[in-house]
Amino acid sequence: MPIPLVNSIASWFLKKRFHQIDLFLKYPNEVQEELLFSLIETAKNTEIGKQYNYSTIKTYAEFASRVPVKNYEGYQNLFERSRLGEHNIFWPTPIKWFAKSSGTTSAKSKFIPVSQDALENCHYAASKDLLCMYLNNNQDSQLFTGKSLRLGGSKELYKENGTVFGDLSAILIDNMPFWAEFSSTPSNKVSLMSDWENKMSAIVNETINENVTSLAGVPSWMLVLLNEILDKTEKTSLLDIWPNLEVYFHGGVSFNPYKQQYKNILPKKDFKYYEIYNASEGFFAIQDLNHSSELLLMLDYGIFYEFIPMETHGTPNERVIPLSEVEKGKNYAVIITTNAGLWRYKIGDTVRFTSISPYRIKVSGRTRHHINAFGEELIIENAEDALKKVCKKTKSEIVDYTAAPIFMKGKEKGAHEWLIEFKTPPKDIDYFNELFDNALKALNSDYEAKRYNNMTLNKPKINVAREKLFYDWLKQNNKLGGQHKVPRLSNTRDYIDELLKLNI
Repeated sequence: MPIPLVNSIASWFLKKRFHQIDLFLKYPNEVQEELLFSLIETAKNTEIGKQYNYSTIKTYAEFASRVPVKNYEGYQNLFERSRLGEHNIFWPTPIKWFAKSSGTTSAKSKFIPVSQDALENCHYAASKDLLCMYLNNNQDSQLFTGKSLRLGGSKELYKENGTVFGDLSAILIDNMPFWAEFSSTPSNKVSLMSDWENKMSAIVNETINENVTSLAGVPSWMLVLLNEILDKTEKTSLLDIWPNLEVYFHGGVSFNPYKQQYKNILPKKDFKYYEIYNASEGFFAIQDLNHSSELLLMLDYGIFYEFIPMETHGTPNERVIPLSEVEKGKNYAVIITTNAGLWRYKIGDTVRFTSISPYRIKVSGRTRHHINAFGEELIIENAEDALKKVCKKTKSEIVDYTAAPIFMKGKEKGAHEWLIEFKTPPKDIDYFNELFDNALKALNSDYEAKRYNNMTLNKPKINVAREKLFYDWLKQNNKLGGQHKVPRLSNTRDYIDELLKLNI
C-alpha cells in the first residue's frame, strides 16, 4: 500500500479517535464514572456480581463500600477456577487467555485473565492510539515504509482444558490479524519461541536484512538483542543496518539506566523514544508528545481507576480515592477495575501525577519494590534519577543493578548495599559512590535526614558486578526474556545475597 495512502487512512482514524480522546480530556471524571457503571451492569449476573449485589449499586460510594480492594492473592482461587474452565465467575464472557506474569523474579507465577473485551478495547485500542499519536506528531514519518521489530515472550498451552497462558506480548502477537504480521519482524513463529537463547539467534538472523523502521519491547531485553545484532554485523551503529529506523516504543522498566546506551548505538539527533505504560492487567497510559517524560492516562479503555495515597498505604489509615481526588506531585498506589473482571485490584505499581488537567503521570515504582528499612522511603524513581545523573557526570553506563538494606547490628549503623553491573565502569568507584549518595540526598528528604551525620544510615556500599551476572542469575532461575525483570529495590536481602554468591 503506498505510504501517502497509509498515512491518509491513519489520519482519518486519528481524527475520528481524537473526538473520543477529547471527550475524556474535557470530562475525565464523568467518562470514568460512566465506564464504572457500564462494567458493573455487564457483570451483575456473574458470581462476583451476585455476591456484592451489583444490580443495586447506584453510586461510586456504594461500589467502594461494598467491594473490597484485593491483590492477586485475594483473587487467585477465582482465577484458577477460570483457568480450569469455569465461566461467569468475575466476567460474563468465557476467558480463554491468561497472561503469565511473575511481576518480580520470585518463583511464584501470576495468571492474569485477559478477556476478549480487554484484548480489543484496551490492548489493541492502545496500540492504534500510540501509532496515531506518533503519526500526528510526526507527519513526515516513514514508519510504514518498513517493519516494526517487536520483542515479545513465549506461549504455552495449559493442556488440561485448552485455556492458553503466556507472556502478554505473546498473547497479543498470537491474536493479531493475519495481515499485521506483514508489517512486523520477526515472524510469529520466531516471536513465540520459548527457548530465549535460540530465539535471540533466530531473531538476529531474520531481522538484519529487513527494513526496520521502529522497535518495540522492554529496554533491558531489547538492548541485549540489539547488541547481538551489532556483534553479528560487526557494526557500531544500528543506523548502518537499518538507515530508516526512526522510533523506539518502550515500556516495562524505567528507561533512564539505558537511555545513554541507546543513544550510543542510535546516533541520530531526531530519533524518537515513545514510552508506554502497560501490564498484564491492562494498558494504562501513553506518551502522546515528542520528547516528553509524561504519560497521558487513557480513561476509556475499559479501566476504572482508584488510588491509594502512599503516605497511607499499608497503614490502618489507608485511604482509597477516585481519580477526581488525586493531587499533582503526589505518589499513589494504583487500583483498577477492568473489562477482564478485575474488581478493585491492586496492581502493585505506584504513579506520580505531573498534571491533573489533563491527567498525566510518571511511573514511580512498585509498592513492594522500595527500601524503607530505616524510614527512608527510597523508591525506584529516586534511584533511577540519581543513577542517571551520576552516570552522566562520571561517563559511565549501567547494565543492571539491585539494592537492599544492610541491617543494623549492635551499635553498627544501617546502610544500603548496591550491586551494579556496568557496561562502562567509572574510573573511581568511591567518587561515583560519593556523587550517588549526594544525589539521593537531593532527591529524597527522608533519606537525607537518615544520612545526616550518619545518624541512622552510613554511606552506601557499592559492589561492582561481573559481566553478565544478572543475565546468568535470570537464566539460573529460568527467567530469561519476555517480561522478567531484575528486582531493583528490596526490603530484604534475598535477591542480593543470591547474586553476591554468583559474583565470582
